[in-house]
Order: sequence, then C-alpha cells, then structure tokens
Amino acid sequence: MKNHFVETENTNRFKIALKNLERRGAAECSLMVVDGAPGLGKTTALEWWATQNNVVFMRALKEWSPNWFLNDLLAKLRVSPQHSFQKNYFIALESLLHRQTQADFAKKPFAVVIDEADHVSRNSRIIETIRDFSDNSGIVFVLVGMGKIRDNLTAFPQVSSRISQYVRFEPATRADVRALYDGLCDVAVADDLVEFTHRVTGGYNREIKEAIAVVERIGKRCADNGARAVALTDLAGQVLINDRRTGSPIRVPMIGGAS
Repeated sequence: MKNHFVETENTNRFKIALKNLERRGAAECSLMVVDGAPGLGKTTALEWWATQNNVVFMRALKEWSPNWFLNDLLAKLRVSPQHSFQKNYFIALESLLHRQTQADFAKKPFAVVIDEADHVSRNSRIIETIRDFSDNSGIVFVLVGMGKIRDNLTAFPQVSSRISQYVRFEPATRADVRALYDGLCDVAVADDLVEFTHRVTGGYNREIKEAIAVVERIGKRCADNGARAVALTDLAGQVLINDRRTGSPIRVPMIGGAS
C-alpha cells in the first residue's frame, strides 16, 4: 500500500475552519476543537497537517499534570526544562512566539495540536494553562477528541467562549472511499468493490485501509497482472474486514450484491 496522505471531505472541512479562524475578530478566540468517533482519520489528518507546516503535535496522556504537560511541550519545542513551573511556562511561551514569528515570515500557519485531548478536557489546571498560552500569545491550540471534548469544555466558560471553530469528523463518503483506493492501493479497483467497501466499513478510515490492504494483496494475484480493475467477484468468499462492533469477519459475497 502506498505511503501517501489522501485528502478527504473531513480534511477539507478542517482546512476551511483554519481559514475561518485566521479571520477571527477577537485575537483571544484562538482555540479549535476537532472531534469525532475513533477511526475516522483525525490523528492521521492532523499529523499530516502538522508535518506539512512544522506545527507542534502532542498526544495528551491520561495522567498528565500541568508540570508533565509543560515538560512534554518543552520537549516538542526542543527546549531544556528548568526547575520551576513559572520558568518553564515563560520559556515555553517565548519559544512558541519565536516559532510563530518564523511561521509568519514563511507565510505558513502555526499551532499546537493536542491529540486525545479528552484525557485533559476535565482537568481545569491544564485547560486553564492552555488558555493562558493562547491568551498571552494568540497562538492557535487545536484540541482533538473523540466526541466528548466539546461537552466537557462547557464546564469552563472562559475556555469554551474562546473556541472559534468546531470541526466534527464524519464517516467517509463514497467519494472519499474512491479517493482512498485511488491514492493508496497499488491496483486499480472497480466501482462495485468501492461501493461494497463503503457500505461494510461504515465509512471508518481504519477499516477502509484494512480493506485496501486485502484488495491489493489479492488483486496483484488475480487481476491479470494489473490489466484490469479488481472487482467484487475477484474477492468472492474472502474476508475483507472484521466488524468493529462484533469482531466477526465480513466476507465478500460469492455472488455480487449484499453480504
């Protein structure tokens, strides 16, 4: 399978929200929330965007304390920590502002992305520290969660009022599935197999990529050495994915149509 990032409708919504955030009226409203069920490609999309733009990407840990969070942030900024929270805060702030200036000069976006932020979305001390960074620098913080973060942050009105953009990742569309096959699979794939994959995966990126791996492996053997697109009948009887709810295998039907 090709090592390539495929932009989907979710990615496009995220990029539109970033543009809207850049045009915000209040400088302090520099927080963004990205949420959605696990397996919809949030981490992949945000990691890709962060890599493309030299953005800070962090993964929140369940046991994070404010000090631990700050030390991890300094590590991402490649700055040595000091012996007090106050010193570390101002060192991190200075480094973030420096990175922001470099990004502005290069005409690129800059932000701090915190993945799995559900872990800290009820931790007032960490959330308020993030707000302090954002208020004192105007730097965008993107909090990525799994569907509950938006509700959790309502407990902190001073924080939730600063959220300028919400982006919810939705299941992949049929066009997304086609784009993923075209961008990732080393063999051509027929429309009936795209349709079947879209239906049985429920539009979850993880399952779609599992399906692509299976299709590619079988397709290289049976599709006349790439002379034609792999169709549903080529995988008849084969397990395409496992059902995420039950763990049961989902097989391609022996005859075209529903399984």
